[in-house]
Amino acid sequence: MPALAYYWAKVSWRRAAKVEATSYRRVLLPHPYALDLPGVGASSTLIKAHDPTTGRAVGVVHDRTSGRMTLTTLLAPGGSLMAPTGSVQSSLRTWSSVLDAMSTDEQVKGASVTIQITPGAGEALGDDVKVRKDPGAPKLARQIIDELVRTTPHATASVAPWMSVTVDPNASVNPPTDLAEQVAEALKVVDSLDLSGTGTDIMRRATDVDVRRLVRSAYDPDTFNARDREFEDLSWSECGPQAADDGWEEYSHDGGVSLSWVLREMPRRPIAYSVLLPLLAPGRFQRRITLSYRVLDPYEGEAVLEREISNAHQRAQATAEVKGRAKYSQRADAQRAEAAAAQAAGGSQVVDWTLMVTVTARSTAELPAARQELERAVKATRGIRMRPAYGAQAATFAAGLPLGYNPLVKD
Repeated sequence: MPALAYYWAKVSWRRAAKVEATSYRRVLLPHPYALDLPGVGASSTLIKAHDPTTGRAVGVVHDRTSGRMTLTTLLAPGGSLMAPTGSVQSSLRTWSSVLDAMSTDEQVKGASVTIQITPGAGEALGDDVKVRKDPGAPKLARQIIDELVRTTPHATASVAPWMSVTVDPNASVNPPTDLAEQVAEALKVVDSLDLSGTGTDIMRRATDVDVRRLVRSAYDPDTFNARDREFEDLSWSECGPQAADDGWEEYSHDGGVSLSWVLREMPRRPIAYSVLLPLLAPGRFQRRITLSYRVLDPYEGEAVLEREISNAHQRAQATAEVKGRAKYSQRADAQRAEAAAAQAAGGSQVVDWTLMVTVTARSTAELPAARQELERAVKATRGIRMRPAYGAQAATFAAGLPLGYNPLVKD
């Protein structure tokens, strides 16, 4: 992060804090949208739609300002650490094909994949075991199962992965005329993205109850494992915080305090597909890891690569004029940019992407331990460099939720 950008962000944040723009309190106001979510989610609303292909309800987040719609798919990723190398490479190629499909569809504006790890299985495990337990089973077996249910919530973690796709239904030759047609168009576009073969299994489209659970449990982690009926009657505004304060390096909300970090630099060497495993390992605190994507169209991607090549050569030439030769790292940057341009010329797509991590502690007293746990996980990746999202904690926090906000999607 350049020093000028850092200090400019600091000044802007202090001005916002001075006028109390960094604080949110949910109050009753006559404005019809006064109770909506704070910050980047203020213009969003949740629509309960019906998917005719599955016959189930689907939760669609509609951005009233831009007209974009976000649909979330609940995933069940399979483990790849023990999989053959050929299977992993095949999954990567299939995922590349999914990104290619995004680049050719003007209605797909961006996508994000989030994995949330929440310590403890809560009451959901007990409810599932209660349904499956055979009353005619031996007494000893039933006692062992009851003991496991009683102790397991304190020894396990719940993993919730999902993928959110942001669609502009109006970016077509014949734009939909009403809201119902826009929802139908968004469902059709998302259904055209085939995730089979990417190394993950699709559970189902997220319902409105699922979206409420993911959003509400982010602000109040204690509710993550609550029963579905506790979320069915929640309005969209009730899914957000009752109170929130956006600090310079932390974000305080209902159920605790969160720290959000963003990607600073990836390693300049080939990395293993398991590089994110330390970040995905369960810890003491709830953690969300989000990869956001925006696939550039071929013309924009070519312009970006040409600009990277020119900048790399100019930096090397400037250093050579002063020191007599360019740095090896500068020559390597130019070679990587030229190699990427050659791949793009062969049909590959250019992707703008970023990595965000949010960890949530239950109280301010636990914040140093949460920060230390996150720092250790980042260092354990051995090469990925991240930094706190200075002055943008609330926005980064919301970017990991199915709210329809993607920092890479521009108006």
